[in-house]
Amino acid sequence: MGRWRVCCGGSPRGTKTAFATLYRETSAKLFGLVSRILASRDAATEVLQETYVRIWERAGDFDPARGSPVAWMATIARNRALDELRRVRPASLDAMPEGFEPEADPVDPLASRERSEALSALIACLGQLDAERREVLMLAYYRGASREALAVRFGRPESTIRTWLRRSLAQLRDCLAS
Repeated sequence: MGRWRVCCGGSPRGTKTAFATLYRETSAKLFGLVSRILASRDAATEVLQETYVRIWERAGDFDPARGSPVAWMATIARNRALDELRRVRPASLDAMPEGFEPEADPVDPLASRERSEALSALIACLGQLDAERREVLMLAYYRGASREALAVRFGRPESTIRTWLRRSLAQLRDCLAS
């Protein structure tokens, strides 16, 4: 960790200074990484704080032969953010509240025609998909269902669900482009 490494016999003041330097030089990058994964700024801030606690506690585990200090810290931050995302996200379709609908954005009267045309095109393209694949796509991208939950619900391997999603999105993209 180069200039950030603190000797075990260092003074508490030196340790505090080293941590302040480490935080000042890396927090923007790590916060950016965490906030791209987590939607909530509060959750990202909390995860960033937990990340620095882990970095501090595990500093002795850092191996310079395996990568740079920032990459090591980014891995810790990313993993912690993904853990938080998994903890908050419903584990299965059954865990979602009945009748769950995301809150709609306010309507802009000037843009409603464009939105209406785009929505009509999307609905027409969705209608071209196989019914089962359309349902998988809607549950994944509209409801936020995980591939694991979809595999269980449809009795298919997760790799099949992943392929269906990728191919369905490609088909939609091609349809919307034409």
